[in-house]
Amino acid sequence: MSESHRFARSDRPASMEAGLTVAAVARRLGVAPATLRTWDRRYELGPSERMAGSHRRYNSADIARLDVMRRLLNQGIAPQEAARIAKSQDVSAQAALVLASLVGGADETDSADGTVVEPIPFARPQVADSGDAEVYPIAGGIPSVRGVARAAMSLDNAACTGLIKDAIDRRGVIWTWEHMLMPVLVDVGNRWASSGRGIDVEHVLSDSITSAFNSVCARVTSALNARPVLLACSDEEQHSLPLHAVAAALAERRISSRSLGARVPSDVLASAVRRTGPAAVLVWSYLPETGNPTQLAELPAIRPVPLVLAAGPGWNTPMPEDVVRVYSLVEAVTSISNAVDA
Repeated sequence: MSESHRFARSDRPASMEAGLTVAAVARRLGVAPATLRTWDRRYELGPSERMAGSHRRYNSADIARLDVMRRLLNQGIAPQEAARIAKSQDVSAQAALVLASLVGGADETDSADGTVVEPIPFARPQVADSGDAEVYPIAGGIPSVRGVARAAMSLDNAACTGLIKDAIDRRGVIWTWEHMLMPVLVDVGNRWASSGRGIDVEHVLSDSITSAFNSVCARVTSALNARPVLLACSDEEQHSLPLHAVAAALAERRISSRSLGARVPSDVLASAVRRTGPAAVLVWSYLPETGNPTQLAELPAIRPVPLVLAAGPGWNTPMPEDVVRVYSLVEAVTSISNAVDA
């Protein structure tokens, strides 16, 4: 499988890549320069480009690994383990997104006032203190985020779907999910949790996202994978929207998937694995009460052995042997892409 098929914008020549200083990367990731120097000294997560005068610069792969490190630390992973995972990850997909922003001029992830808008982890958002339930000021919101928020608040499904499709066409599924959709979803969810209002907005937003992602999946007419990819929510888990994001991001790479949807009982998932012989199985759990690892341990042993991924913040520990935890959409899509390509 060619890299151009697997990862969006990965066909840009290496000569286009611009090295960034410690200060520039720190601003981009929202961490202190001293933190980056510590990660370099302790865990060898430093810049790999050497410029004239012995000055070192971070390239897109370096930044992508640092972003993985930051995300894992935010999830409560110990620094040494987070660094090990970050260094072992294939960050080609995420590096391609970083590179696109470096060579593409002004990046929409920077707001008008210069504030860096942080990507949202593939995780359960924390409920924040609310303000006026009738106003949706997205913190650091870029224009496309504000546009989707306004369309959803107006209950304008067509406008909301159109904005999401346009962002996907311009930026790709992963960027759209992390930088455009998750900020709005988090804000709407916070306000519903604090005030009990906005469920109609959430429904419009969810329907629009599903429609836009399904349209991406429909474009796959000749899939690269012979063995299917199964996507499912854990038993009793009802939050299935991330499955649509995974399916669409895979479809961009010409990888087809089969989604079993929400609340998939363990015996149903086991039966699907036996019947389809998948290359990969991703099971999503959003809430701790739905993240019982036993259902993963009960998956049937088949040959060839599929990659089993536990996605989402709901999973309890310890996990069964050979089950891989993924903490971001990039991680999930990259891991499945590698399994399909193996």
